Amino acid sequence: METTTTIKKVLLIGLALTLISFELPSGWFKSGSEPESYDMRIEKGAGYDGKNAATIESITPTVSGFGTLMQSFIAEKYLGKRIRLSGYVKTKDIAGKACFWLRVEKANSQQILAFDNMNNRPITGTNDWKKYEIVLDVPASASKISYGALVKGTGQIWFDNLSFEIVDSSVATTGKKIEKVEKIIEPSNLNFDE
Repeated sequence: METTTTIKKVLLIGLALTLISFELPSGWFKSGSEPESYDMRIEKGAGYDGKNAATIESITPTVSGFGTLMQSFIAEKYLGKRIRLSGYVKTKDIAGKACFWLRVEKANSQQILAFDNMNNRPITGTNDWKKYEIVLDVPASASKISYGALVKGTGQIWFDNLSFEIVDSSVATTGKKIEKVEKIIEPSNLNFDE
């Protein structure tokens, strides 16, 4: 009797693991200040359209950093254009924040040219599916575009049906253009009077 019960439990666990994929979505990778504090995977049947969604879920009781599931690609197709990243997000018990983010970097460096991490419109708490978007300009000097979803602190985000598109200048940007930082050649304002 105990053997039969044990076998049934093992089979149920096996079935549950089959239904939930613990694999990262193809082409995506984990990053962030504490990626080890999050389970990042595809969750079958959890998507906006009832199909699959990517999810990031905190797996420790407290997290001070963040984890992100992201992609990077060459910016060539989008040089001199305005782009929109959009997608659907659902959250559960987000104590810090959840968001999409989008970053445009300069050629041959890690200098950021444009960036938006929804800092002025974070997603918190528990929310049903809602569409979010980020719009940035891609300067001609850009070489790489990176984007993803993240959770800062504890909670879980699901995201699905992401899209990239070129939009015209009538669509307002959501992020900020990073101003060129002048090179400082000697120490300055050491007494903070300026």
